[in-house]
Amino acid sequence: MTTTKPQLFHCLTYADADKGLAFLAALGFEQVLVVRSEADPSRVEHAELRWHDSGGIMLGSARQPGPHRIPDTAGQARCYLVVPADADVDATYEKAMANGATTIEVPADQPYGGRVATVADPEGNLWSVGSYPGE
Repeated sequence: MTTTKPQLFHCLTYADADKGLAFLAALGFEQVLVVRSEADPSRVEHAELRWHDSGGIMLGSARQPGPHRIPDTAGQARCYLVVPADADVDATYEKAMANGATTIEVPADQPYGGRVATVADPEGNLWSVGSYPGE
């Protein structure tokens, strides 16, 4: 019997999944699985990336027809990454900017504690990174 640890995975659609995979790897995601279309190897049917020990991302290439179609889903996600320390917020922000992100909010200390920054990836998905994990 397999025991699975409960986790949360965000599901994203990319018009250019390879660019999305590269961006997420630069942020620190670990690539676990990439399944490509046999008919069109440039198309990612399914990919899984892990965020440290707390879940991760599943993604695929946008396509018609189906739930992963453009323009309905590509670039429409918003994700929050929790990091252990304020310095990690700044480091992750800098990695994102070096890999094609656009600043939405620069790293800043928050009145409720912790530090947060938000960027848009090259396709418009919003990524917040913060040292405040919630209560």
